[in-house]
Amino acid sequence: MKKQNLHTILSLKKEGLPITMLTAYDSSFAKLISESGVEAILVGDSLGMVMQGNSSTVPVTMENMIYHTQCVAKGNQGAFIISDLPYMSYSTPTQTLSNAAKLMQAGANMVKLEGGDWLLETITQLTERGVPVCAHLGLTPQSVDIFGGYKVQGRESKSAEQMLKDAESIEKAGAKMIVFECIPQQLAKAITKQLNIPTIGIGAGKDTDGQVLVLQDMLGLNPGFKPSFVRNFMQDTKTNSIEDAIKLYVSEVKNRNFPTNEHSFN
Repeated sequence: MKKQNLHTILSLKKEGLPITMLTAYDSSFAKLISESGVEAILVGDSLGMVMQGNSSTVPVTMENMIYHTQCVAKGNQGAFIISDLPYMSYSTPTQTLSNAAKLMQAGANMVKLEGGDWLLETITQLTERGVPVCAHLGLTPQSVDIFGGYKVQGRESKSAEQMLKDAESIEKAGAKMIVFECIPQQLAKAITKQLNIPTIGIGAGKDTDGQVLVLQDMLGLNPGFKPSFVRNFMQDTKTNSIEDAIKLYVSEVKNRNFPTNEHSFN
């Protein structure tokens, strides 16, 4: 796979080719993922749950994100790296600029933040200063305490309309990508059609421009935990090889065989 950058990722949307993304938190998996054909690696604050054993992403710190971004960057073989700004690390534009710079210097190619129209000024300032931005709408894990748990978002007409409005405003402010988590697939389809920037789904159906999963989830490494939008690609291989499972994920997303209705919400 050729080295990925913002231009190559955006061109996939224009060409109607699905974008593949997986999380990684260390050098070894970053190397394996990037060599298996995944275009983008998300250094997610999901590491708080996957790597640290916390019940949410809230305890993750900037120091954690910088460290894991550095680890991923060292092993990466050409994938586009997106790093999460963790909980309360972007509450003001000034704070965000400082913390985004630290992630970019650690090896990220883009930063991701959760939230809607209250972030517009911040997104514009980041973009003006050369920091590519990925927004995150729908179920935003850093706000799980407000949501009262991990629940599907955008099922009511009012919240769906607000999400579309937020997505359009975020694009106008300069964001280059949006992740949609746990929203009805018809809503994700409608928003994707309205935007010129790529949409990446996790529990958002088949009609987004790309897909992302937590690596450990799609490998079945979290016994007893399997969200309905996750497929265990490890058990679907004949070899029980991690590399083969990742390659199968890439193939199934590229051929639009994943996700199916089984992995989506109505």
